Amino acid sequence: MEDLFIIIYNWLVSLLSGWGVGPVLVDIILGVLGSVLIVAYLLTLALFIIWVERKLVARIQDRIGPNRVGPWGLFQNIADVLKLLTKEIIIPDGADLVPFMLAPMIAVASVFMIWAALPFTRNAVGTNVSIGVLYIVAVSSLSIMAVLMAGWSSNNKYALLGAFRGVAMLVSYEVPMILTLLVPVFLTGSMRVNEIVGAQTIWYVIAMPIAAVIFYIANHAEAGRSPFDMLEAESEIVAGFHIEYSGMAFAMFYLAEFLHAFTISALTATLFFGGWRGPFVEQVPTLGIIYFFIKTFAIYLFNVWARGTLVRLRIDQIMSFCWKFLVPIALILLVLSMLVDKIATGIIPNYLDTTLLGMLPRTGILLLVNLVVGALAFGWIARTGRRERERLESRQIAPVERPAAGQQAK
Repeated sequence: MEDLFIIIYNWLVSLLSGWGVGPVLVDIILGVLGSVLIVAYLLTLALFIIWVERKLVARIQDRIGPNRVGPWGLFQNIADVLKLLTKEIIIPDGADLVPFMLAPMIAVASVFMIWAALPFTRNAVGTNVSIGVLYIVAVSSLSIMAVLMAGWSSNNKYALLGAFRGVAMLVSYEVPMILTLLVPVFLTGSMRVNEIVGAQTIWYVIAMPIAAVIFYIANHAEAGRSPFDMLEAESEIVAGFHIEYSGMAFAMFYLAEFLHAFTISALTATLFFGGWRGPFVEQVPTLGIIYFFIKTFAIYLFNVWARGTLVRLRIDQIMSFCWKFLVPIALILLVLSMLVDKIATGIIPNYLDTTLLGMLPRTGILLLVNLVVGALAFGWIARTGRRERERLESRQIAPVERPAAGQQAK
């Protein structure tokens, strides 16, 4: 069967060409239509995933969640959007107006722009650029600039403190994220996202599970989700960098946070779980979009689960976890895996074969390297925990002896 997206594309090209539109203008019009379609899809998706997350977290925490506006509270988010649309955007005295208003727009745009490089099927991709992975890293980093702009321009000490703390955390977690992002690039030999998906006859998460876990944790922190929600920290800095935002300006930060959480799930599904690949996708290419969203939603449920169960960490714990654990493990894993992979390429015949049976030796060797690194990591954790327990036990104060019955304590 021909891909449904190819049929629609050919129909639009023939329609526009029939109206006398030139080929260059056809490409521009189709690009604009594709962008509008992706934005409309993400805005509609945001209403659904916010409702899903509020209901799931409510169940996890033994609450009810939205249940009044519409059946099962389905229209609660629409009511919230209408409420925010009618609220005034209050700009504090002394605020820098231009960066203050640009910050929420940049936060939302950084998430939208990531989806331009994510393939929904083999042929449904916004732009299959040759530096797709580098493009994703670049546009996702815009959210850091949005946080800094919001905190700096608000003329509020709590917003500034939240921005500085948030930027320190976001920049730090970029390091393990990029290190593990190099894994699928090296294994595929290309930075095109669609080629990375096409090369995963066996999912990369099977060959490199530790890299996938570190990548997901680092992205989870980048999204500012619990237990890494230091960007807001309501109990410490009263909502952090966006404390001075109201109305739709606040709603845009809210939208960016929830869409970012879903986007990192889509990224993980694309780079490590085969993206649109699945049974019979070669015969029916349109099935790819179904496989893509099944994998994305399955990973997203873990994100919601973590947000609903894990408590916020201290900023020193968050930074220590990144620089003292994730970064060393990611570096060791990357260097060791690529070194072993290069040696095996010269020793084992047909080692880089991309068929299912041909990929088994490479997958097995890389999985063995991951198991060794994982054992070292767990040993490191156990040793560190044991030393911390011994330190705490050595500082314990001996209990005070209680006076015997009838005796007065001196």
